Amino acid sequence: MNLRPIDEFFLNKYEPAKSCLQALRQFMLNYHPAITEEWKYKLPFYYYKGKMFCYFWVDKKSGQPYIGIVEGGRIEHPMLVQGDRKRMKIFT
Repeated sequence: MNLRPIDEFFLNKYEPAKSCLQALRQFMLNYHPAITEEWKYKLPFYYYKGKMFCYFWVDKKSGQPYIGIVEGGRIEHPMLVQGDRKRMKIFT
């Protein structure tokens, strides 16, 4: 059975990150019909009305999953961390 790379991304993660990411995926895809999922830059990206909105990733050091907000630099919220990123912020 040949899986799509985006499906392999979710299936190849270790628990508990795997379950967390799969739950986030289902939540995101069921939240609004204008949200779509695409495989870009070797990560799952989510688009809203055709525009990049966010992506999912797992931190290499901590193993914790996070959500990257594409235009997060425009949002001021204490839970969003910019780090060295110019445009994006992450929510861990």
